[in-house]
Amino acid sequence: MMPGNFGRGVMKWVALYSGIPWPHGLKTMPEVDQLIGGTRPVEFAADVQQLRTLFERFTAHTRDFVWARHPMFPAMTETDWMRWAYLHMDHHFRQFGV
Repeated sequence: MMPGNFGRGVMKWVALYSGIPWPHGLKTMPEVDQLIGGTRPVEFAADVQQLRTLFERFTAHTRDFVWARHPMFPAMTETDWMRWAYLHMDHHFRQFGV
């Protein structure tokens, strides 16, 4: 793999803009893994509803939103974050048949 931000920038472009479907079965980073440092699941239907509510909030208040650094990709624009959020949710909704 290409080192540094260049390689991660290429990986970001592929993940966000190439149209290649995200693979299943990749290991989740510990800081977002629900069993290690992420949000623990409660009840599936309630979790899905909370996610939808958070997504509405995320997309409605972007001008007031402070964009954190993505743990894997270099600098992300608001457009990159919106694309990532859509693809990430779509990936998991398809995974769980939502």
